[in-house]
Amino acid sequence: MDHKKVAKNVVDAVGRDNLIAAAHCATRLRLVLKDDKKVNQAALDADPDVKGTFKTNGQYQVIIGPGDVNNVYDELIKDTGLKELSTDDLKKVAEQGQKFNPVMAFIKLLSDIFVPIIPALVAGGLLMALNNFLTQPGLFGPKSIVSTSPVIKGLSDMIQLMSAAPFIFMPILVAISASKRFGANRFLGAAIGMIMTSPDLGKTAKYWDIFGMHVAQTNYAYQVIPVIAAVWVLAFLEKRFHKWLPAAVDFTFTPLLSVMITGFLTFTVIGPVLKTVSDMLTNGIVWLYDTTSFVGMGIFGLTYSAIVMTGLHQSFPAIETQLVTAFANGHGAGDFIFVVASMANVAQGAATFAIYFLTKDKKMKGLSSSAGVSALLGITEPALFGVNLKYKFPFFCALIGSGVAAAFAGLMHIIAASMGAAGFIGFLSIYPKSIPMYVVAELISFAVAFALTFIYGKGHMKEEQVAAESKLNDEVVASPISGESKKLTDVNDPVFSTLAMGNGAAVVPTDGTIYAPVDGELTVAYETKHAYGLKSDNGAEVLIHVGIDTVNLKGQHFESFVKQGQKVKKGDKLGTVDLDAVKAAGYDTTVMVVVTNTMSYASVDRIDNTKVNHGDDLVAVTAR
Repeated sequence: MDHKKVAKNVVDAVGRDNLIAAAHCATRLRLVLKDDKKVNQAALDADPDVKGTFKTNGQYQVIIGPGDVNNVYDELIKDTGLKELSTDDLKKVAEQGQKFNPVMAFIKLLSDIFVPIIPALVAGGLLMALNNFLTQPGLFGPKSIVSTSPVIKGLSDMIQLMSAAPFIFMPILVAISASKRFGANRFLGAAIGMIMTSPDLGKTAKYWDIFGMHVAQTNYAYQVIPVIAAVWVLAFLEKRFHKWLPAAVDFTFTPLLSVMITGFLTFTVIGPVLKTVSDMLTNGIVWLYDTTSFVGMGIFGLTYSAIVMTGLHQSFPAIETQLVTAFANGHGAGDFIFVVASMANVAQGAATFAIYFLTKDKKMKGLSSSAGVSALLGITEPALFGVNLKYKFPFFCALIGSGVAAAFAGLMHIIAASMGAAGFIGFLSIYPKSIPMYVVAELISFAVAFALTFIYGKGHMKEEQVAAESKLNDEVVASPISGESKKLTDVNDPVFSTLAMGNGAAVVPTDGTIYAPVDGELTVAYETKHAYGLKSDNGAEVLIHVGIDTVNLKGQHFESFVKQGQKVKKGDKLGTVDLDAVKAAGYDTTVMVVVTNTMSYASVDRIDNTKVNHGDDLVAVTAR
């Protein structure tokens, strides 16, 4: 890589006069700009040495890669004359220039609360869909499966119980997640959720008579917005009582007063007001769906993938849970958002598969095939950012396919009865009588997006010339640390979770010693001691990144025993990290193990071992 040339290209693309400050971490340049809209995005996308870009928290981040980013940064500083800054310093600069956007702040709040509990809602939703199959008459005959086979009635009843539980007691799940977000004790938050869903509410009386007031004994099962507000009040009170009360009584009276006051306010003010707001919101969305019909669905489908790019779709589960629970209780039209999401995901996957057949680039073939399958199963980020947005026209062809299919779904009144995986297997969540038309809608989405992409790409797509690659061999990358292995796509950092840096695996560590995962040369050993880069003797380029945003610690709590250029053997000790201290500082300690030259291989796959010790097989790398 010509570091000086890359730095100049970045400066030219973002605008020399538009650049306020710059820093870098282990993989990316972090820039603060006067105006993001002035960035020549096309120029950055066309640069083969720029692996991707994204904006977050007032920073425009340019992914360069380990071992090169520091050199590119040095050249950028020389070229612009800017002052060298740490990532902490840059964060302060970014915060000064940010304008508070209440809408975006609220959406991010919902995202932070709902993303952690989505697995529980999906599990409940799919169980609900399974129960619909068993109990819905007219699906496989005039009677339901349960009616024709009474022997499975007990199983159906059990499934019904399991499917309803996550939604009935959703306030408890939301309260736990919201407590973490607002900084309250999570067990106190859970207690508030339990209070709001207690089976005793309204059992013996409809009201409490408190100082002459009639306080309704409302059960807030299925509710979302009231419990979020209640936990915010809990967090506010808890923090104040910790500050005001002497240490001798703080442990006893802070929980007591926080829960008691929050509970009283919940039943007298918070709950009644926000339950009304929540019901109005749900009714308003249903009214909009009923009023705009297939036209509104088509417009929604045409824009859904663009919404995914902004991250705004993370707020949709809060709305969908209201739609699903209302439908389960005999009200509303069901979850139409899920239907649109399914059409959009299938369309992006179809466009990605079209690129597979159009391209002659072996690297792109490998990426497009895997990303296409992922999109059809409901995960579109690899297809969006790795393929479709790179060529641009597949993304827009997919938008058209999604819009057409969503309009058809609206015309046929296709709705979901539960939450689930928005893709080809999404039929499990669809109201049983709508399943045949849902499958037709998905086929329309796939066919339109694939055909448009293929036809347009046939005449306009310019093939990239692929440089001859050095011979690479199959190998296995070991785990550099002991802990619990998980998918790289599950980590809480978009650079790694979108596989922009390459594929690999992540480990939630239980031990703080880091070992070499391969035989080879240490190409990167950062001064901050939180990341290492190695090139194995068989050709794999491996990045070990300890923790998320731990570059901000500037080496504190880390120790390194190696230096750049050093030859290492698999199992050699590279360094240590004090996991407890890093967690106490507020950082995620997950270790990312990434094969950064993934595109040079036929496949890079995580080996499905849940528990790993250092030296155990973690990632399988297969040469072409």
